[in-house]
Amino acid sequence: MIATSGAQQPAITRPDGRNITSAQIDSTVNRLIQAAHVTGAGIALFHDGKVVYLEAYGVRDAEKNLPLMPDSVMTAASLTKSAFATVVMRLVQHGTLNLDKPIEEYLGKPLGDFDPYTDLKGDPRTAKLTLRILLDHTTGFANFRGLEDDHKLHIHYDPGTHYGYSGEGINLAQFVIEKVTGKSTTELMQEELYGPLKMSRSSMIWLPRFESDFANGYDEYGRSLGPERRTKPNAAGSMQTTPRDYATFLSALMRGEVLSSEARERMLSPQIRIHSAQQFPSLNTDTTTAYDSIQLSYGVGWGLYKSPYGPAFFKEGHDEGWRNLALCFLNGDGMLVMTNSSNGEGIFKPLVEALLGGTGFPFDWDGYTPYDKLPPLPKLKEHKRVTLTADHLNRLVGKYAFSADIVLTVTLENGRLFIRENDEEKQEYFAESPNDFYSATSTDECSFKPETGPAQVLVLHLDNGQNPALKRVP
Repeated sequence: MIATSGAQQPAITRPDGRNITSAQIDSTVNRLIQAAHVTGAGIALFHDGKVVYLEAYGVRDAEKNLPLMPDSVMTAASLTKSAFATVVMRLVQHGTLNLDKPIEEYLGKPLGDFDPYTDLKGDPRTAKLTLRILLDHTTGFANFRGLEDDHKLHIHYDPGTHYGYSGEGINLAQFVIEKVTGKSTTELMQEELYGPLKMSRSSMIWLPRFESDFANGYDEYGRSLGPERRTKPNAAGSMQTTPRDYATFLSALMRGEVLSSEARERMLSPQIRIHSAQQFPSLNTDTTTAYDSIQLSYGVGWGLYKSPYGPAFFKEGHDEGWRNLALCFLNGDGMLVMTNSSNGEGIFKPLVEALLGGTGFPFDWDGYTPYDKLPPLPKLKEHKRVTLTADHLNRLVGKYAFSADIVLTVTLENGRLFIRENDEEKQEYFAESPNDFYSATSTDECSFKPETGPAQVLVLHLDNGQNPALKRVP
């Protein structure tokens, strides 16, 4: 695998003052992505708040052998959250929002009175929720309600008292801000971030112009999951962007061009100290003092810690087929890694250490095990495919609800069965019995009940041993 653009760039100064050449960077990245079976990686390095190195390695489409480019559209995953938080801070800077005003004052009635949040009806703690609490991950919510045993949203502790990473909190912030502004998050991100910074290949939803150059995501076994052609904005993870565009955002933020100095300081100031042993699972009660020396904390939308080079801020991105990391220091140095592979996290630690030196980053807390320390992947299960009639497959077609915000849609196209989660890319499923199916591109399996007549229940068989049942909905 080779870099996709010219490597005749001058030597780069690392945060520790040492120089590293473009040839050394290329050699390091190529060696790591090959060893870790990472399909492609976009790399940006920053110095004095400027992008001083930008390259893409590997491929965006393994089947067609198309190289990944710095302008290839990739899924930001949870890097979206920090970009969204920055836009929130711009609205705070404009005087449109107040971080500490209870969100129910913005909404005009209790949160539980709104359809997406009826699970919380009658819980007085919703009155304590503010945008600050939603964005610093101290809501008391699970990461997503679908992870709860009953698939409902709950508050597990008093808001504002403990750190617990939650995409639900970010989604609630989106809900509130769209109510306040009367605009979609797609519009707000374009007006407040993408437009001003000329991030022309970034959006909260899929755009037709992305079709000319986009990356497929790939799972641990190297199977293509396709791109994420989202049709609805999701502040917790729907952003489509490129290594160049997201690097533009990070460098502008470090140079003080996105926010006023006061607003940036508020965003990147510790809101809550973190004592959890690991970031996930987010409601795990295990604690540690191991990260006290680096003052591991969370700000407004960003992780924070004290590095050898001064204050640092970071954000991770994790979705099936996509693994990303942004690590920046307030002195203007830093690094962006975007990969289109579920194996991407395996290169983060050796890559950061090789290109930036010793940063003090809490790799263990983030669960970033180097690729050569990971156990071997289990062998893929062997399936015996059977052929079913169109009439039999038609009885399975419909929508099945996992929770209020997760719906799987089963469709039949030219005799082929597809399952799609919300507006994500559909997956084809093959039959191995009249009611049991397996994914053509992942380890996912499912079954339908009852065995005769229109199916009423879709049972997912997950790798973690859980078997959630989704009921058919109109």
